[in-house]
Amino acid sequence: MIKPEVARKPHRLILQVNSNEPAMMNLALNNATNVAQYYRDVGEPVSIEVVTFGPGLHMLREDTSPVKPRIEVLAMSHPEISFKACGNTQENMHKAENKDISLIPQASVVKSGVVRVMELQEQGWSYVKP
Repeated sequence: MIKPEVARKPHRLILQVNSNEPAMMNLALNNATNVAQYYRDVGEPVSIEVVTFGPGLHMLREDTSPVKPRIEVLAMSHPEISFKACGNTQENMHKAENKDISLIPQASVVKSGVVRVMELQEQGWSYVKP
């Protein structure tokens, strides 16, 4: 007897980064890499968003990111991982530092990092704060 294929729930993960600690940023990247590789190995799709806000925005800043080279490599090898920067934080840093806050090319801006996390959770995404 052939069983009908069971519809699987999509695998979707939010990783929150709100710390300017390089160890926390690297832990988030380790988590993203491990999850992406796990689902690649079992042949199932996954979407992963690394959402940064507050001091965590430094992770995606062109001038201050301690993990910029690692993100460049990760973005090429794992397109299922995306990086979101909080627009509110970017604007506040702009005001505080009196200069434009440029982000790495792999980052895209969302209006509010916290709201992004909330809305993804409301859509059923899993949430992890490394």
